[in-house]
Amino acid sequence: MKYDFTTIMDRLGKDAIAVDSPASAAGGQEGFFAGAKIRDGFSIIPMWVADMNFPALPAIPQAIIQRANHPAYGYFNPPKAYFDSIIRWHEESYGTTGLTPECIGYENGVLGGVVSALRILCQPGDSIIIQSPTYIGFSHSVEDNGWNLVLNPLIQDEEGVWRIDYKDLEEKVAKQNIHTAIFCSPHNPAGRVWERWEVEKLMEIYKKYNVYVISDEIWADLTMPGIRHTPTQMVSEDARMRTVALYAPSKTFNLAGLIGSYHVIYNPYLRDRITKAGKATHYNSMNVLSMHALIAAYSPEGQEWVKELRQVLNENLEYAVSFIHTHFKGVNVTKPQGTYMLFLDCTDWCAQHNTDIESLQKAGIEVGVIWQDGRPFHGDCHIRMNLALPHSLVTEAFDRLEKYVFV
Repeated sequence: MKYDFTTIMDRLGKDAIAVDSPASAAGGQEGFFAGAKIRDGFSIIPMWVADMNFPALPAIPQAIIQRANHPAYGYFNPPKAYFDSIIRWHEESYGTTGLTPECIGYENGVLGGVVSALRILCQPGDSIIIQSPTYIGFSHSVEDNGWNLVLNPLIQDEEGVWRIDYKDLEEKVAKQNIHTAIFCSPHNPAGRVWERWEVEKLMEIYKKYNVYVISDEIWADLTMPGIRHTPTQMVSEDARMRTVALYAPSKTFNLAGLIGSYHVIYNPYLRDRITKAGKATHYNSMNVLSMHALIAAYSPEGQEWVKELRQVLNENLEYAVSFIHTHFKGVNVTKPQGTYMLFLDCTDWCAQHNTDIESLQKAGIEVGVIWQDGRPFHGDCHIRMNLALPHSLVTEAFDRLEKYVFV
């Protein structure tokens, strides 16, 4: 491969909660997750928070350094290159048509964009529907601001593929007079990349009941080889006009610490009001280094890097799912079609071994496998697991789990 996906980076003390938080717990501070502390002799393998343990595309730090070498960082407006990069990326990556600079607006983060949109679309106490399991950030965004979260649980078919329960969705939307939905596409933590017909069917229900949609598409680039993301706004003209879509290069290129997301809104009525809501905070402002990072990322070199990244992630996911099916009887998991997260259903394993999910999670953390409690994601006996790290660390993690945890 042309790019480096094998180096094990030392991230300790480099502003990375993925390793700094569990390391602090190992040093005697408050127990990290489930009251667990890492046992002596075990290194940290970070498999929880959703950032990657790969070096960024080389063009990104080069662009940041080049800009930082000019010793003035005053007020600025984004140049034409910023918008052109986003438009070209969407056209080439997702087959988007009709995107113009006017439809693109900066957001400090995807969740900030979600809240800005909700403040326009909802009244205090309104209900908002979302598929579950659910990314924990959505739950906090809704509940912390006084809205009610209504869950539309995904169901798994005979092959274990997560599907939308359209009957449950329509019943809840109709009976509870819901007019706002959050849609995660591709889905975190289930890892589904929705097929076009699935999005079309969803949006037909939302059209029928006049439900506006906030579509988080931050994982759009991280689909497995041969699978392509379908933008929610592209399935119909109505979907284009009733959807607020949110994107960022942060998941794709490991840039979460730089901050810098953006919305795509075609409906001018929604766009004007949501943009105003963001500006009214007086902190929703672009960072000049983040802007140059996006321009470097959304480039032909970036496309080449992402193609290799998807191959690496696919190999990690295939290895992990195969290992689980072979060695961890009673743990159920489906290989994601997108994202780099696994969502392990440990219900049967815990029942067979007369234990609970907290004890299981703690056992993994104690041997340095830092995975994440799935209960805040509405998985009753689940663990979320990040596979975006060098393959050698993935194999080491599963060796430890087999030897010390799933025994």
